[in-house]
Amino acid sequence: MSTGRTLEGMYEAMLAALGPSHWWPGETPFEVLVGAVLTQNTNWGNVERAIGNLRNAGVLDPHAMFDLPPEALAELIRPAGYFRLKTGRLRNVLAWLLEECDGDMAALAGRDLDELRPGLLDVKGVGPETADSILLYALGKPTFVVDAYTFRILGRHGLVPEDADYHALQAEFMDRLDPDPRLFNEYHALLVRVGKDFCRKQQPKCDACPLSPFLP
Repeated sequence: MSTGRTLEGMYEAMLAALGPSHWWPGETPFEVLVGAVLTQNTNWGNVERAIGNLRNAGVLDPHAMFDLPPEALAELIRPAGYFRLKTGRLRNVLAWLLEECDGDMAALAGRDLDELRPGLLDVKGVGPETADSILLYALGKPTFVVDAYTFRILGRHGLVPEDADYHALQAEFMDRLDPDPRLFNEYHALLVRVGKDFCRKQQPKCDACPLSPFLP
């Protein structure tokens, strides 16, 4: 079976077993952007508490958030962990957003992926996973998000070499699947769910995993 057909089959198997994921959590595109920055090295429950603080403070707006003193912003996002580091990264993204489109997420979404992605990757503190999360989940662009679960699952199924980097792994999906943001959204979410519940780093539950038929 070709790699493309294998990837399609894996998606269908996960969706049939687990059902739709309804990702990414967030009430507005801007909230999703903020969440993509805050979720680095933490779980979503901590991010939700930080976003709740921002919402209660009335600063879930690009201008209002950027105008906050850094110390005040850091205190609001404290639940997300590494809050001083993330304050700097979040302010860098906010500065980019204000410079690019005066904080207008709809205007930003009207631009091409090939224009947006390099600009985001130039922002200090924004790596490929964060950039692609913003592009896919906040702006609806057809780019595939790769994370540790993706590496683990595809590696264990013999679909990528151990030394594959982010862009090589991303290309496995983007070169073989339809460039559909809804497909990429759901595929990534399903991989995260399988990685957390079945394809664990230690003591994986291969027998119960919906992807067990695809093991080499």
